Amino acid sequence: MNVKMQKDQDLILQYLEGNEQAFEVLLTRHKSKIYTSIYLFVKDHELADDIFQDVFIKIIDTLRKGKYNHEGKFLQWALRISYNMCVDNFRRSKRRNKVSASETFDIFDVLESPDDNMEDYIIKGQSHSRIKSLVDQLPPEQKEVVILRHYADMSFKEIAALTSVSINTALGRMRYALINMRKMIGEKEAMYQ
Repeated sequence: MNVKMQKDQDLILQYLEGNEQAFEVLLTRHKSKIYTSIYLFVKDHELADDIFQDVFIKIIDTLRKGKYNHEGKFLQWALRISYNMCVDNFRRSKRRNKVSASETFDIFDVLESPDDNMEDYIIKGQSHSRIKSLVDQLPPEQKEVVILRHYADMSFKEIAALTSVSINTALGRMRYALINMRKMIGEKEAMYQ
């Protein structure tokens, strides 16, 4: 079987048997989502690069020590490591950054989408811009859940474990985020009437 078509778990086993290419495939397969989730939290390319490298050093170290349990959820595990490293970074710096796009990086540039015609592309760009603006205005806990759920594709159970809250708290934060976003949309529409 082609190495690129194999499951994450098979690639991990091959890497542990000395096949470096298997780990390269694993890294290539997931680097975009992992890097994006890191960048969304730290909002700084150099810091995101540093944390990204640290994440994969930790992954390699954990794999080599045989401490990775074979749940078959490599991406979620890697995202949890990256999230924890971002939190550690915030604790060290004693401040929490706002999550938003910068001039050089936009989360929507890395999200895959089918080819659209130019009108659809412009409309989608305007919609993404409005959504990003709304997400940026949310309280940090609500913003965090929205990002983890919609951009990192994590389940509420995974979000709860990652953020050390109950599933009900994670669900509640998402619910309040959606309520707040709807309210902000309603206020903007009222201004234009």
